[in-house]
Amino acid sequence: MSSNSCHEPEKLDPRVTRTRQMLDHAFLELLAEKGFDAISVQDVTARAGVNRATFYAHFQDKFALLDYSIRESFREEIEKRMLQSCHFNMDNLRHLIVAVCEFTRNLSSHCVPAQRQFEPLVENQIKGQLYELILMWLKQTEQVNSPETSATAASWAIYGLAMQWNREKKNQSAESFADEVLPLAAANLRFAEPA
Repeated sequence: MSSNSCHEPEKLDPRVTRTRQMLDHAFLELLAEKGFDAISVQDVTARAGVNRATFYAHFQDKFALLDYSIRESFREEIEKRMLQSCHFNMDNLRHLIVAVCEFTRNLSSHCVPAQRQFEPLVENQIKGQLYELILMWLKQTEQVNSPETSATAASWAIYGLAMQWNREKKNQSAESFADEVLPLAAANLRFAEPA
């Protein structure tokens, strides 16, 4: 399975998309009911109403399905906020920080704390999609000498700041936190904002 960037969705046969959505939906239901370790491929296929061969035609194992689920959930969050169709400016960067904060908070509230072993999957998917989105924004501005390096630094900063906010469990809203940390996230992008 190749990873999708948030602005270049993979073109799939509608039947493939529908099957993956059914498997993902069944997986998420089971995850809420009994946790990842207790879920088997058989559980997912039974809930989705497909056979095991169909599952394996789409995913190598339940870890690949988890990775897909995280990727698609975050992609949907970005699309819902229409950030993939925006251009770079400080307001859109602020909205992106809020989206990551809210997504990570929502994800952690639906996962069993013992499942911290999956944080690297979450981190890879979120940082990867942040990188692609910020890189797209920076390339549109054509004002940054090294957009790849800037996008890497900004994506890591945004994810790290969102995780800090999430772990501290303060009553601070994602919006006020984003206002507070926006200069930190934007530090490597200061030459990118159009004049």
